[in-house]
Amino acid sequence: MKRMFATLALAVALAPAFVSAQPLATAIVDFRQVGLTYSADGVVEAIRTSTLAAQVPGRIVELRANAGDRVAKGQVLARIDPREAAEGVAISQAQVARTQADLANAAANLERTRKLVAQNFISKATLDKAQADYDAARAQLSASRASTSQAITVQGHTLVTAPFSGVVSERLVELGEMAQPGRPLLTLFDPKDLRAVAYVPQDRISAIRSDTRVTVEVLAPGQHLQAARVTVLPSADPRTHTTQVRVDLPDGLTGVFPGQFARVHFTIGSARKLVIPAQAVVHRSEVTGAYVVAADGTITLRQLRLGEAAGDSGIEVLAGISSGEKVALDPVAALAALKNTRAK
Repeated sequence: MKRMFATLALAVALAPAFVSAQPLATAIVDFRQVGLTYSADGVVEAIRTSTLAAQVPGRIVELRANAGDRVAKGQVLARIDPREAAEGVAISQAQVARTQADLANAAANLERTRKLVAQNFISKATLDKAQADYDAARAQLSASRASTSQAITVQGHTLVTAPFSGVVSERLVELGEMAQPGRPLLTLFDPKDLRAVAYVPQDRISAIRSDTRVTVEVLAPGQHLQAARVTVLPSADPRTHTTQVRVDLPDGLTGVFPGQFARVHFTIGSARKLVIPAQAVVHRSEVTGAYVVAADGTITLRQLRLGEAAGDSGIEVLAGISSGEKVALDPVAALAALKNTRAK
């Protein structure tokens, strides 16, 4: 029995390795009519951003938001001590009550004076004075009510609310600090409305129009985004001789935030270029290449010199391969097939 197991183990050890030969997916390198692009470095910024500042003086007694928090429109973000504002409202309301009493007294005096004048007991000048007192009391009541409304408005300013739904990018104060009118408290931006801002030399501006096809490459998340709208500002910087171009990004982006570096690609024409699929490109240390599949199935790793992106997931080839040659679309599978061939 032991002898039989030893023979079986030896047979398994000496048996050749079997690898299923799956056909490689390939693509033909060929010339295509692709767009000529001009690239400019830019930065992502929020279209809607707001720095919330204090409108009344007072100590900050509550902070309900921190940097990175998502907030809804109308949500309370901070609260300033409302006691001083509440006292102002109380004083204004007391003034309204006093002027109401003065108006009631002036109205009664005016009515009595009218009756006495009708009976010729007093002169008409006395009636004119009573009428003036009544008008002054009415004006004073209107002023007191306006003062009360203003005091209530000031009291409302002790609550700092979000003007729109967004993300808090920065909190500039701490709990217990004193707020003064105009002092920034928080910075808020809307992550749904983003754009890339680039500065383009004046000699390139003539080729960029509102209908120019623009792609924005955001390097951090590795996204290539189609611009929703392009705006060329009608002014130039006299120091750098560049013009600001604003490129609105599509809605619903993830991983894209204000301040990120972006590269903006403007399509300014077209040309016939030799193009290789981007997924076929292999990066090995400092070498860039692709697995070329010959007609007889031989696989070789060919070093390439590449140019710029050519759209539709293609890259321009400057040297290393000829039109009509096939490249493997899956470099990992091509490497495994090449190792298997060498092993045999």
